[in-house]
Amino acid sequence: MMYFLRHGQSQFNVTYSKTKIDPNIPDPELIDMGRDQIRSSAEKLKGKEITHILVSPYTRTLQTAEIVADILKLPIKIESLVHEHAFFSCDIGSPASRLSRSWPHLDFKGLNEQWWPDLNETEHQVKLRCQEFQQKMLALGDWSRTLVVSHWAFIRSMTGKETLNGEILNVDLAALKIKMNDNYLNAK
Repeated sequence: MMYFLRHGQSQFNVTYSKTKIDPNIPDPELIDMGRDQIRSSAEKLKGKEITHILVSPYTRTLQTAEIVADILKLPIKIESLVHEHAFFSCDIGSPASRLSRSWPHLDFKGLNEQWWPDLNETEHQVKLRCQEFQQKMLALGDWSRTLVVSHWAFIRSMTGKETLNGEILNVDLAALKIKMNDNYLNAK
């Protein structure tokens, strides 16, 4: 089984959940509650046969992956295919050069300087990314030992399930059928 972990609660999540209005916070960081959520999630992952972490290049997911990696003593690899559905201000990422300075121990060489799409990414485009990710992982063969740190909309598009901040899903990637529909719920 492959494990998916939604990042911990961010500055964006707190404001948006109260107002349902985009608070214009590009690439937000985790808040303390989000860090606590992830510490708890990491404890639940202890003893699982996970050998590595793939992470979306947004700050909130990188911070999430660092907490988990520290607790589980696992390596982290950047995987841009698992980034969020580019729709809200929080989906404006940080340039690869800034990420490299903030996380010098991680390899961002495969990212373009502006690696995130414009904020008009369609649900169909997200589904195509999900299919590409699924095919890439199945070709590698060790997908069942992978933890993917990602986002609400990507996980939803991949699995059909909505997740809370810090929630873990385990998924049989080989059996997963990604449904290609264009219904998008404006909830994160």
